[in-house]
Amino acid sequence: MAFFLQKSSLVNHLRSSYQKQEGSLAVPSRAYHVELGEREKALLAKDPSLRRFKSYKKSVWRVKRIGDVLTLVVVAGCCYEIYVRAVMREEARSKAKTPGGSE
Repeated sequence: MAFFLQKSSLVNHLRSSYQKQEGSLAVPSRAYHVELGEREKALLAKDPSLRRFKSYKKSVWRVKRIGDVLTLVVVAGCCYEIYVRAVMREEARSKAKTPGGSE
């Protein structure tokens, strides 16, 4: 069994990827911080002509809250419908089991 594991390409692949990971631990995966150039600073600067297109946090928060409330209402309605159907089914079963059928 050990012979097959040594010759397996899968094991060799896993072994080589593990060795690559060990070597990469010494080198940080993130690059060093480089100061922004003039073009990047100009692109990130606030543009007064775009101010009217900006979404304000308060209105976004309000729309998000309305969506959350509507979601809860729909879920509660579905749970209520499931409960009502289960109760109605149970009542129908209990009426069917009684000898008179109507009581």
